[in-house]
Amino acid sequence: MPDIVSAKQRTHRDLALFDFDGTVTFSDTFTPFVLRTAGKRRMAIALAALAPLFTAYKIGLASTKRMRMAAMLFAFRGRNEEEIRRLGAKYAREKLTSVARPQALERIAWHLSRGDEVAVVSASLDVYLSHWCRDQGLNLLCNTLEAKDGVFTGRCVGGDCSGPEKARRVRQTYDLDTFNVIYAYGDTAEDEELLALADRRYLCWRELTDGGRRAKTEGKPDELPQ
Repeated sequence: MPDIVSAKQRTHRDLALFDFDGTVTFSDTFTPFVLRTAGKRRMAIALAALAPLFTAYKIGLASTKRMRMAAMLFAFRGRNEEEIRRLGAKYAREKLTSVARPQALERIAWHLSRGDEVAVVSASLDVYLSHWCRDQGLNLLCNTLEAKDGVFTGRCVGGDCSGPEKARRVRQTYDLDTFNVIYAYGDTAEDEELLALADRRYLCWRELTDGGRRAKTEGKPDELPQ
């Protein structure tokens, strides 16, 4: 994975920020990984314990963030770190390429060909995303499972990387004023704060024309791939 860009280094490059699930991919990658790695006994316990929360989630009374954090706690608390990381690498090899949108891969390649800094900013998990991002040559800001003495706690380092936390981590990693143009790509309300950082913002692959960081890029200064 590329090193974090120093906030002290001024650059004439652009920055591209991509949500992952539903933006780079056609579908959710978090839930299939949880189901694949949790095991039957844990899943049976989780289904019983989380039934009320899942019902609340389905009718809009519980957030995606709350559901995700509960699922991680049941799936990964007490699990061997080395084992889960091995399963994550296997999942990245077998699953992620097959669910990636050709449009997203083309856009990422376009940004890289221009020398842009490109980062995935996601609430999905480092144990599999880190492998995919390294292979693509991308930086990664995401949910990092917390481990103590080689055992996962079921919690995330620094909390859940969604909503305002996405924007906070981007600001922590990059000095945004050093980039000429910032692009951001997302698909849900959890990406609103991420999109607000950008000059050129794409929601479900449609460019938004209102708001944004600054009116620095009127018109279409670059011919983006369709």
